[in-house]
Amino acid sequence: MPSREDPLVAFKFGLEISGKLSGFFTNVGGIGSESEVVEHKVVSEKGETIIQKLPGRLTWTEVTLKRGVTSNIDIWNWRKLVVDGKVADARTNCSIIAYDQTQKEIARWNFENAWPSKVVGPELDSSSTNYMIEDVTIVHEGMVRVS
Repeated sequence: MPSREDPLVAFKFGLEISGKLSGFFTNVGGIGSESEVVEHKVVSEKGETIIQKLPGRLTWTEVTLKRGVTSNIDIWNWRKLVVDGKVADARTNCSIIAYDQTQKEIARWNFENAWPSKVVGPELDSSSTNYMIEDVTIVHEGMVRVS
């Protein structure tokens, strides 16, 4: 009987900024890339018109992370660099790490020249029983899954 590998199940996600763990997140979305499709008409040897599809410009998708508000303000300080016009200082390599229920790292994505394009604080409602959520959107110039 062939061996079977179950899909990975993550229980939380960490964000490392310049090698420092800067928080845990409950939701991560947008890890990926996309290539534009360029259509090119060619005529075959039989005289048929064929549309070839070629990869065009590469786009890296924006990554969004959500978490409950904590006392850690690393994300806010990182964003402040951009707000203050210090984008060159804000650009850094970072990683998103998926952990299983035993806190073991099960997957990692590394991002190049990343910076936070958006940070959104929680909706504040004193009559709510929900915990406060903040989210960050990160843009970057390249990514690779390393594990």
